[in-house]
Amino acid sequence: MKKLFILNADDLGMSKTKNKAILDACQKGFLRSASLCVNGDEYEDAVVNVVKKCPELGVGIHLNIIEGRALIPKSSLTDASGNFKPGFIRLLARSRNRKFLEDVENEFRAQIEKGRKDVNFDHMDSHVHTHGIPGIFSITARLAAEYGIKAVRTQYEKPYRIPRAKKNITLSFFVNRIKIILLNTFTGINKKRIKNFTTNNYLIGVGYTAMMDSQAVEYGLGKLAKIEKSIVVETLFHPDANNQNNEYQIPFDFKLLDKIKKMGFEPANYSGPVK
Repeated sequence: MKKLFILNADDLGMSKTKNKAILDACQKGFLRSASLCVNGDEYEDAVVNVVKKCPELGVGIHLNIIEGRALIPKSSLTDASGNFKPGFIRLLARSRNRKFLEDVENEFRAQIEKGRKDVNFDHMDSHVHTHGIPGIFSITARLAAEYGIKAVRTQYEKPYRIPRAKKNITLSFFVNRIKIILLNTFTGINKKRIKNFTTNNYLIGVGYTAMMDSQAVEYGLGKLAKIEKSIVVETLFHPDANNQNNEYQIPFDFKLLDKIKKMGFEPANYSGPVK
């Protein structure tokens, strides 16, 4: 029975400060997985100064149709300037429209084609969880199989609370609870479509989005430690060297890593266990 723990940094390639944070977390900490935004402003910097300098880092593609400039600038996803029109709810509302889904597939394909020239991707996920929308997940699953990407993130999070934490009474905490309900529902639908690739069993990082720290990781894993079967748990976070807060500090907390191992979890990325 194996319990694998994947700590994954999202938003690689979106800025130099995010790239620097992920580089430091890999070289000086225990980060071994990250997701690369191919249309990010600092994509080339991420490839040269992070991916090539961290061969032990498992890198996924962070599909993005919600922020920044599209690779295909003229589509139903963009405004007149070629920038994505923001909003998860807008994407959800259009997710049964055939032309919209064609444009999503074309943009996803363009991002994969660009990224695979530089990176051997070991998983797929998305910015703001947009690939979790069932109509979009079907496209993601098909492309994963086509391009031989062996894992796709799903978003089932077992709700938990950190005892006596002030963050439990913030507006963000209650908004994140609604996100969990929505994403858990989507995951129940999407897991029926998993073929020719694998996924994580659980995700940590939605309930405490924008409030992640070592304590959030510890209590999230503690909720899953008693499960008596092999599982893969991914914890996502968003480090930035410009904001060296509690979230940035997670991969440097080796006391946390010891606790993770004592709970029976083996550090890993989507390619398998890591040192």
